[in-house]
Amino acid sequence: MKSKLVFGLTGSVMLVLLTGCDAVSDATNDNEELVVYSSRNEMFVSDLLNKFEEDTGIEVNALHGVEPLQILEERNNTQADVFISNDIGALEYLKQEDLLKATDPDNIESIEELYRAENNEWVALSSRARGFIYNKDLIDESDVPTKMEDLIDNDFSDIEKGYAITRGGNGGMISNVSALRYEWGDERTQEWIEAIQDNSVAIYEGHGDIRRAVGEGIHAFGLVNNYYYHQQLLEPDNNNVGFVYPDQEEGDMGAIVNGAGVGLLKDSPNDDSAQLFLNWLLEEENQLAFVGESLEVPINSDLTPPFEEALKLTELNVQKMPLRELGNYFEDTRLLIEAAGLDLNLK
Repeated sequence: MKSKLVFGLTGSVMLVLLTGCDAVSDATNDNEELVVYSSRNEMFVSDLLNKFEEDTGIEVNALHGVEPLQILEERNNTQADVFISNDIGALEYLKQEDLLKATDPDNIESIEELYRAENNEWVALSSRARGFIYNKDLIDESDVPTKMEDLIDNDFSDIEKGYAITRGGNGGMISNVSALRYEWGDERTQEWIEAIQDNSVAIYEGHGDIRRAVGEGIHAFGLVNNYYYHQQLLEPDNNNVGFVYPDQEEGDMGAIVNGAGVGLLKDSPNDDSAQLFLNWLLEEENQLAFVGESLEVPINSDLTPPFEEALKLTELNVQKMPLRELGNYFEDTRLLIEAAGLDLNLK
């Protein structure tokens, strides 16, 4: 890739363009570009955007580490064309704020309606499911929780080295709590938060910390997204771990799922490039490129996950909640977490 955009956010966005992209397709000209905002890990996005440049000749200018509120602040001065998010709740929140546009891209039928907005204002492409990574040397699989409610009903004080969770402000924890609020209501969900706050033996910044600690035998199990289990299996040592997907029996709510996806911003400066990007992204090879090295699972069940230990969503009992419901809880779930006593940030 021969182009790079450096952004600074100081009220308005300042663009510094270095050099142009050599490749030019029949459908584009030298002046066309695509401005991408992303909250997804940069290492999972860069190769995808490089591929789009190579395939189309459209120059991609990307700003990483963007939070939805930054987009909200640009409501009357839209700088970006596309928002790639690691959280569907954030995309639905922007959709409800009327900041995303309805679309009708090619191959949209490859993504189930549960995993896209009502008028395709956003589309999820990769998924992750919540569950329990455990150390096989410390705990038998039969002693690992099999339901989310087990964390209320059992304090697991009899388990050597106990279990670990993330801080309350972690994105995975926030979406987990939002899904429980949808399923149980706020009162039962607050009980759950209070229980994990009281009974866990350690609270970590992120899931990577948990999977390494469980792998090392510091804790018997931990609550993480499934791709962190996939990551731990690839470690040269400390990889004698297993994973339990909770709520898999008939009548259970199913595993809690969130996803990463993309939405096109209203009043964007490069609408044609944005529409082309979405069509390109929904080609099957590019859906797999979106998953990339994250070790997440494609939303499209016709695609084989890139990691052999990964299960397709169709192989799991999955919560029936449409992912768009996460947007209804996006703002106030953090307040419920704090009220229940689980700090948003480590102190």
